[in-house]
Amino acid sequence: MTSKLENRHWINNEFVEFAAKESYTVRSPFDDHVVGTVPVADESVVDRAVAAAREAYERGPWSNFTPTQRAHCMLKLADLIETKADEIAKIEAASIGQPAGSSRMITSMCASVYRYYAGWADKIAGESYKEEDGSYKIVQYEPYGVCAGIAAWNATILYVAWKIAPALAAGNTFVFKSSEKAPFSPLLVAPLYKEAGFPPGVVNFISGNGLTGALLSAHMDIDKISFTGSGVTGRKVQDAAAKSNLKKVTLELGGKSPALIFDDANLENAVTQNSQLFLWNTGQVCAATSRVFVQKSIAPKFIEALKNAFKNAEGAFGSDPAQATTMLGPLADKLQYDRVMSFIESGKAESGAELLVGGNKIEGHKGLYVQPTIFLNAKDDAKIYREEIFGPVLNLRTFETEEEAVKLANDTAYGLSSALYTESISRALRVASKIKAGTVGINGVAFPANTTPFGGFKQSGYGRELGKAGLFAYLQEKTISINMAV
Repeated sequence: MTSKLENRHWINNEFVEFAAKESYTVRSPFDDHVVGTVPVADESVVDRAVAAAREAYERGPWSNFTPTQRAHCMLKLADLIETKADEIAKIEAASIGQPAGSSRMITSMCASVYRYYAGWADKIAGESYKEEDGSYKIVQYEPYGVCAGIAAWNATILYVAWKIAPALAAGNTFVFKSSEKAPFSPLLVAPLYKEAGFPPGVVNFISGNGLTGALLSAHMDIDKISFTGSGVTGRKVQDAAAKSNLKKVTLELGGKSPALIFDDANLENAVTQNSQLFLWNTGQVCAATSRVFVQKSIAPKFIEALKNAFKNAEGAFGSDPAQATTMLGPLADKLQYDRVMSFIESGKAESGAELLVGGNKIEGHKGLYVQPTIFLNAKDDAKIYREEIFGPVLNLRTFETEEEAVKLANDTAYGLSSALYTESISRALRVASKIKAGTVGINGVAFPANTTPFGGFKQSGYGRELGKAGLFAYLQEKTISINMAV
């Protein structure tokens, strides 16, 4: 990119500049050019952003906005965000190597989430219970107050919607921290909140690293925090929240999701879903089905087709992620590249698995490109089989019976997503009910949808985003009891 990107924090509807004690540089994973330098929000910045959000919630005009007014602002914001799709695509292509086509799709999804929750703003209804014990009871749902969000980098602009939109529909105010890998697109859209009519302090954007996230997690004046990222960091967020003011927490912590391919599956569809869709965003997707189990009777045919699909996928990397024809990009940065390559080397040396395809850097590319990789029959305790890799690396095994398939699918500490492929609807529903995961896709990937909750079982976190559940995650219940004898 040639123009200088905005890097200041957005607080109280304006960009503010602080004397940063620490900053970091974002470099392109495509060609290593400097994308920009970003100041790390320290305690003074975090305090100012939180104070702005508190003032807006307690005393600002936002506290008197009707649900219809909130919805109007959100709908206008959605339209404005869509006008920035091309600019966002350029920023994400430069910052994390995300293909422009993928980024434009994510921006469209972001706008659609705001529209969905705008529709909820005036439909937050309470409950009432007739007199039984001498009192008439009313239940109403109220916003928490000041909320915060800490986002992952793989779909930053989407998290701007997943975390902020339901909070605003519910009447909260917000402080959003982007990942240090992808800080620029949130700052591009920040002024749009002012243009859409949100009063000062309602939505604030700050940039930073783990220090900033820790300050938000431990802040005594934040009522609710939502985090998307690794399990290691998620535990720190939870711990800090508990040790500070016991703020409410939503955690989405990734996974090691299974896909089950039964012998009656449509093989062409199963291969496409577990190659093209698995490799979307270069495998840097929390819900990616990175453990594939195929029934033995069809394993040779499926494995050969999947190998060919992975080999052919190298042609989708293109020459530049900013080009519309590029389907796959480099890994997000050097740290992520080194992590994925470390897993691959571990798979080669320690897992006992057979390397079927890939396993190396892609030659001919100057950036951080890794070949789409498949390992077959890794040991149960192998790192590549147990731990989330977050890259284009797939583990493949075979099974004989439905019971064995379910056991293999559930043999993980995670439970974010899953998929199964069969033409038997009874088997599909039977197996889906036994899989311990927050989402189950039947004959396809279970993409998050605006209308349905998304989140994990087990160590994939708790709480839900999207759907009605995502809205009520930002509301707290209050019971009012009226003594009818007076």
